[in-house]
Amino acid sequence: MLNFSDLLPYTDVFLGGLLTTIELTVLTTFLGVMVGTLCASIRQYGNKASRRVVTAYVELIRNTPFIVQLFFIFFGLPSIGFLLTPWQASIIALTINLGAYSTEIIRAGLSNIPKGQWEAAKVLGMNFRQTLMRVVFTPAFEKIYPALTSQCIIVMLGSAVLSQISVQDLTYAANLVQSRNFRAFESYVVTALMYLGLAMLMRYVFSLIGKRVFAYREVR
Repeated sequence: MLNFSDLLPYTDVFLGGLLTTIELTVLTTFLGVMVGTLCASIRQYGNKASRRVVTAYVELIRNTPFIVQLFFIFFGLPSIGFLLTPWQASIIALTINLGAYSTEIIRAGLSNIPKGQWEAAKVLGMNFRQTLMRVVFTPAFEKIYPALTSQCIIVMLGSAVLSQISVQDLTYAANLVQSRNFRAFESYVVTALMYLGLAMLMRYVFSLIGKRVFAYREVR
């Protein structure tokens, strides 16, 4: 018989796991998008050698399982002298993973910017930085924003495997609780609902940010 009341003594455990997942998500979303923006710019505007390096990185990450990437960083790198805590390994793994996927998403947006807009910017006297920010990046991000935010949410959901290296996230909390009270069904139902709620919250927040940023652009 189901009994969710047995989970009440572990409320702080679930909330602690949720807070850890949120912290990891916020930090790696920012870092991953920055990496993706840099790599997308290199793939679109860089020289041949730099494009090849970025392409190799993107293909490697996109064609290997995230859990293998995580294990390589946490268990593999120490064998050559790079000792990392579970938290550090998680940040690096999530950032690298999101960076690779967001590279392709952002590059798709950059490639859709007509060359005529670059020429128009030069006529208006804009320098390279101004052209990138006002003429290239802003409209490019507006086009790919839904896909980019969806990828950020997917990475958040994929962070559940971080419990495999003892990161005390939401999945770790569920495993801990069910091992103590043997209420596996109830524990994972609650955990699934918390992930669902977090994903919906992220989508709502991203929507608000997008409306504000791109509405401001339209006004300008």
